[in-house]
Parts: sequence; structure tokens; C-alpha cells
Amino acid sequence: MSIAVIFGSTRENGNTEMLTEQVIKGIPVEKIYLREHNILPIKDERHSEHGFQDLDDDYNKLIAQVMKHDILIFSTPIYWYSMSGTMKLFIDRWSQTLRDQNFPNFRTELGQKKAYVIAVGGDKPYIKGLPLIQQFQYIFDFFGMTFEGYVIGRASKPGEMIHDKRALSSAQQLQQHLKNIV
Repeated sequence: MSIAVIFGSTRENGNTEMLTEQVIKGIPVEKIYLREHNILPIKDERHSEHGFQDLDDDYNKLIAQVMKHDILIFSTPIYWYSMSGTMKLFIDRWSQTLRDQNFPNFRTELGQKKAYVIAVGGDKPYIKGLPLIQQFQYIFDFFGMTFEGYVIGRASKPGEMIHDKRALSSAQQLQQHLKNIV
């Protein structure tokens, strides 16, 4: 089984990345840093005569990369009880892909994938991160994906992630689980 990690943080080597790296240490994965790509916002043209139009950005290339994998790990900071704007832009575009002739089996193929979420926030993330987890659950349910689990961490300032022993322990457990199935 192959794994893609979709990083939604705009901060290089930030706390979310640090926690995610703990999970994937020693496991072969494809790392996709959304911050390194141009992803335009969705222009909702579902009901227009011509439908969605191709946008001149990196999204189609990224979604093609993602679709090659069996397991998807979504790694995002917690912003206002939700995912980062970068991650949201990426997922919003799935609406367009559902109608894209270049991805005729998008929903079916996405529904065969297993998903995990890694999220880090600074202010009571074990409580305030739950709407984010629920949001991902709804997204995964819509596509029929299996939501296998999540890790939430508490950190705000750069490097604080190392102090959240609870999150690091959960990361280690998820790492062992992934090693057993890959």
C-alpha cells in the first residue's frame, strides 16, 4: 500500500510538519506540500451552460499524484476550528474534479482510499480541533473513504510540538500501525 502525505501548512518545518514527520518516520511516503503549488480557488460553474473550465494552476497535477496512492494523510494546522486555507482550497476543488472528464472515476477511486488526519493547534486543540475532525469525517463519508484515525497536537510557537507528550505518543502509535500495513 502506498501513502501520500498532503501537507496543508504554509509554514515550512512548523509544528504540524514536525508531528507528521514523527508519524511517517521510516515509512516510504510521497510528500505533497500544497504551499509549493499554485492552487486557485474554485469558481463554481456547476450550473452554467459550459460547466467547469480548466484553470491554469497546479491542481490537476496534484490530484493526479494523490490518486496514485492507497492511503492519504491530511496534515494541517487548526485554524479557526478548521483546516488551513491552503488545504481547504485543495479540497474545494474536488467538486470540480467530480465533473472532470479527465478523472471519470474520481469518486469511486477516492472511495477506495483510507484516510488519516494530523492536526496541530495552539489553543485547546483537543477540544477546538474536533470540528475539524468532524469536517474531515463528513468529507470522507461523502466519498466513501475509510477514516482510519487522527492525531491532534498542541503547539503554537515554533518548536513547541516536542512538549506535547500525548500527541507524540499518539504519533508513535499511528506510526507503528502504518508500518504494519504498508
